[in-house]
Amino acid sequence: MKNIAILLAAGSGSRMQMLEKKQFAKILGKPVIYYSLAAFEASPCIDQVIIVAEKEFFSFIKEQIIFKYNFKKVVMLTEGGKERFHSVWNGLQLLKDQSGYVFIHDSARPMIDEDIIRRNLEAVKEHGACVTGMPAKDTLKISSNDGFVESTPDRSHLWTIQTPQTFAVEVAYQAFNKLMESDATGITDDAMVVERMLGKPVKLVEGSYENIKITTAEDMLVARCFLENRELCEMEE
Repeated sequence: MKNIAILLAAGSGSRMQMLEKKQFAKILGKPVIYYSLAAFEASPCIDQVIIVAEKEFFSFIKEQIIFKYNFKKVVMLTEGGKERFHSVWNGLQLLKDQSGYVFIHDSARPMIDEDIIRRNLEAVKEHGACVTGMPAKDTLKISSNDGFVESTPDRSHLWTIQTPQTFAVEVAYQAFNKLMESDATGITDDAMVVERMLGKPVKLVEGSYENIKITTAEDMLVARCFLENRELCEMEE
């Protein structure tokens, strides 16, 4: 049994308003994707890493990231798909005959750390499926089609969802295989695939309010502050 991270790096980053893809944009001199890879490399919970990216960037990833920073756990690069779930499926097909657990993570979330990885592993071993998130801090509203408040859900039951989203390999493979054979729409995350396709409960696991996804240029500034603070804390220890 192995614990394998699928790192998704095929996103377009269209909302960044930058020529450079967000996963390769630099924070503190290193590309965003570096920080997720470094967390997985250092974690005793992770055995191998598969990177899903556009084929045209394979050489860049190998030379400027994997070899440059001496990441030993990356065992495969595979091509991304049209949508997120296609990219995940491409990664999962490499695990068809394996047993263990798969951590599906967005490379645009550079603040993943060992505590988040460990909590995911503990939860997936017990439940077979878990998703990282944090309780919502803001009140959320359900809108009508014409832009008026339709309802206000109880915030105490609402979580904002992050990655990694972690599953027993056979659970993830079975769920995504069924998805690819279906005409399901509106799939927004990996846990939703398991929920819809298998009807399997997915355990919520505490992540971190720092575990943000870089979507806009402003997010780069926030991530930089978090990473600078992390480096400062490490220096003081």
